Amino acid sequence: MTVSEFSAANLTEAQWQQIKGLATSLDPKQLLWVSGFFAGLEYGRRADPVANDGAPALLPEAGRQPATRTLTVLYGSETGHSTAIAKALADRAKAQGLPVQIFDMAAFKPRQLKELQDVLIVVSTYGEGDPPQPAVGFFEFIEGRKAPKLPDVRFAVLALGDSTYEHYCEAGKRLDRRFEELGATRLKPRVDCDVDYDEPAEAWVADVLSSFDAERSRTAAPALAPQIAAPSLTGSAVFDKRNPLAARIIDNIVLTGRGSSKETRHVELSLEGSGLSFTPGDSLAIMPRNDPQVVETILQELALSASAPLTIKDKVTTIGEALATEFEIAALTPRFLEQWAGITDADELKHLLQPDRSEDRIAFMHGHHVVDVIRRFPAREIDPEAFVAGLRRLQPRLYSIASSLAAAPDEAHLTVSVVRYNLFGEPRAGVASGQLATRGEPDSVLPVYVQPNPHFRLPADDVPIIMIGAGTGVAPYRAFMQEREARGGAGKSWLVFGERNFRTDFLYQTEWQALLKDGVLSRMDVAFSRDRRTDGTGKVYVQDRLREAARDVFAWLEEGAHLYVCGDANNLAPDVHRALASIVASEGGLSPEAADDYLRRLQDEHRYQRDVY
Repeated sequence: MTVSEFSAANLTEAQWQQIKGLATSLDPKQLLWVSGFFAGLEYGRRADPVANDGAPALLPEAGRQPATRTLTVLYGSETGHSTAIAKALADRAKAQGLPVQIFDMAAFKPRQLKELQDVLIVVSTYGEGDPPQPAVGFFEFIEGRKAPKLPDVRFAVLALGDSTYEHYCEAGKRLDRRFEELGATRLKPRVDCDVDYDEPAEAWVADVLSSFDAERSRTAAPALAPQIAAPSLTGSAVFDKRNPLAARIIDNIVLTGRGSSKETRHVELSLEGSGLSFTPGDSLAIMPRNDPQVVETILQELALSASAPLTIKDKVTTIGEALATEFEIAALTPRFLEQWAGITDADELKHLLQPDRSEDRIAFMHGHHVVDVIRRFPAREIDPEAFVAGLRRLQPRLYSIASSLAAAPDEAHLTVSVVRYNLFGEPRAGVASGQLATRGEPDSVLPVYVQPNPHFRLPADDVPIIMIGAGTGVAPYRAFMQEREARGGAGKSWLVFGERNFRTDFLYQTEWQALLKDGVLSRMDVAFSRDRRTDGTGKVYVQDRLREAARDVFAWLEEGAHLYVCGDANNLAPDVHRALASIVASEGGLSPEAADDYLRRLQDEHRYQRDVY
């Protein structure tokens, strides 16, 4: 700061030297607290403008507290939705003049909890009630015996989840309970959001921030709010969930060979001219369109014309177009069961909705689609508005990006497993994967946007990496290798890949072989679970290959290797984790508890990263 600048701020030379000396002695957290402290003094001075003969007091009177408390936004995210909401929330708070700090739970020091004042929590639930993987350490601390009492903390929780799971929004519920148990005061009731979270999240953000404005107005004269537009909860990117890019399909080919028991596709999309960028490890979100045949079947069962008018908020459309592009029309939710039970007065549906029938309800939802319920419990008459009131909004589908911009500029490649199965004697397909398989011709267009994944990132070029994946879980590793090859990275790399059959399912086989030949990929181990083994033993999976190479795995980890796991969350991820724990215990001469601590430290150091689904 120059002499003219501090003079313009009406500071004397002595005051400036005091402030400069104080600022250089503080860490970032202390600086933020002090900024809130002085903001509080300023608000208080507006209410009592004359102090010390008209000069502003540097310290509050005894017993008086600064009118503004520091706001902390904490978020825990698996796919990035909680991250986007939290960052937009923090931006809005700043626009209101609130001193705010924001932390990913993965990076937050839990022992600092007792130093916080007002805490807004945005957290998603992973699977059946678990916290998002990057936030596991935070949950373990706050739910453990070392968690501090929080009598001076105020909090509110926004919980994200999926109502098709039994333990809906459980991660948010756990934190809500735990903060209360630790003595914190609830600012607002917890709000639970389904996958179509936009509207309830918007309402929660507006509610909690308005409460701070109301509180501030009770203790001070109104402040002049900065003229900053309120950010969208979906982020500030040019292309996002509300404004996707219309990306042209360049190529769409089947990767699996003839006779394979599954269909996996390689899809290339053009980003040319969009300015859209991504980092290896990120995902591409596709805004899908429902299968026209499913739309037609539902309309026939309801005896509705596709051209029947329908208003969604302020948007005038038709029921046919709305079912094609606006709503989920396959997966069942408790919301739809409740709505349909009210329309049909079906006793079986009413029983399923009882609180003690949660397991039966979840099983029913997993075994039926919307059209199956309509057929089984027909309604005599229904208008379009009443039907869609029970549906949730159609959500984007995320796919790990299988390419690097350094290798394929202006393109994004995807590796997509087509979901197909039979239900009640009829063929069914995944919404997005089915669209790509049947209606994803070259030159057709898909609405897309990038979903960043900061918890799945390459380390420095000279750091070794171990990449573990099965099926389409190999996708981000293709991007990793393209990036390292383009940058000339010297770090060792090891791929452990699993699929069903060598002959038909060895995804990107020739590319891996070329990378091995060129030395970009240092080592590759494969496991094909359905191939007959010459020694007559049972099936082999990636975790078996890891155990077979236990000594090398541990040696790489001891050398500082970063470890990645991508693929199925229900089987692959826990099986690989158990294998890693046994390897660390046996090769490191550690107890099971110490081996778990070893892996936890890797996670805390961002050396053990997972992208599972």
